[in-house]
Amino acid sequence: MAETISPVLINHRPFEPNSTIINSHHSSFLDQNPNVDTIVAVDDIEIPTVDFSVLFSDDLEKRSKAIENIGHVCEDFGFFYLVNHGVSDKVFESVFKGISDFFNPTEIEDRKQYEKKNLTDRIRWGLRSSPGENREYLKVIAHPEYHCPAKPAGFSEAMEEYFKRLRVIVDGLGKAVSKAMGFEECYVEKAFKLDSGFDMSAMNLYPPNFRSKGSIGVPNHTDPGFFVSLIQDVNSGLQILSHKGDWINVNMPPNAIFINLGDHLEILTNGKYKSHVHRVVVDNNKVKRISVATLHGPSLDSFVSPAPEFVDESHPPIYRGMTYKQSLEVNGGDEIDVQSSLEQIRIE
Repeated sequence: MAETISPVLINHRPFEPNSTIINSHHSSFLDQNPNVDTIVAVDDIEIPTVDFSVLFSDDLEKRSKAIENIGHVCEDFGFFYLVNHGVSDKVFESVFKGISDFFNPTEIEDRKQYEKKNLTDRIRWGLRSSPGENREYLKVIAHPEYHCPAKPAGFSEAMEEYFKRLRVIVDGLGKAVSKAMGFEECYVEKAFKLDSGFDMSAMNLYPPNFRSKGSIGVPNHTDPGFFVSLIQDVNSGLQILSHKGDWINVNMPPNAIFINLGDHLEILTNGKYKSHVHRVVVDNNKVKRISVATLHGPSLDSFVSPAPEFVDESHPPIYRGMTYKQSLEVNGGDEIDVQSSLEQIRIE
């Protein structure tokens, strides 16, 4: 039976929403990759927790309060821990085992078959060892068509099961966020064509290892899409930038999923809900860390622009509209790269 907790837990040192601060810092934090010693991440600003099951409770009062609360969390924070989400401990264990087996250090030559070949890759492997990025990764397209290496044994099956569970969460959060914004529950699904949404998953292995050449695992960035879901086997290194410009350490509860709103929800809501800059720092890692970050996007042909409901004389459009596919290619990347183009399509 799922543990019963409050729909949203807001913590002992909440930060107040301040769109002026985050807007003024957004570009500067993306442009720099600071020495991590110069920007200290904090632990005492805790991250809210959302109980997925309460969003669909048979108790109408609890459900209504949960919907209201997730709206506040999306607007005031932009990220949260998701619990009671229906993904079992067994699924998590299978995922981490499969990824660990795939990244077997004695089989690195086998993995090179998945190095970048062309712009239409649906599976891509890479190894980065530089002052600005240190990780080994495997990227796969998870939806609407599923792609994954066949080996090692059981790996593809484990990931497919996990991605199936994630699609239930995508559907559920789409409905909950729509209701929280005051619209019919299919609002986000229609805007993004989520049934055929383009999902890319990056499985990452972070140092310490002999190849590490810096303190940054992944540099400052935001992610395209509706939202990003992330799981990890140990807490260490993931940091997210708050509305007030504080770097916060992401220390996840066991078997929680970290949810971070994506660029295209920010675009759709004309900046009401914001996509937050985050990074991975590896210099304090005591053990290797595995994470799975899945970007849940609109369909490639969805045209996303600020919706009329979020535009008026006082709030003119702040982003140009384009298809999701076009936005992924603005920076010269390709679909499996899923690079952010938020700053490029912002209207000055």
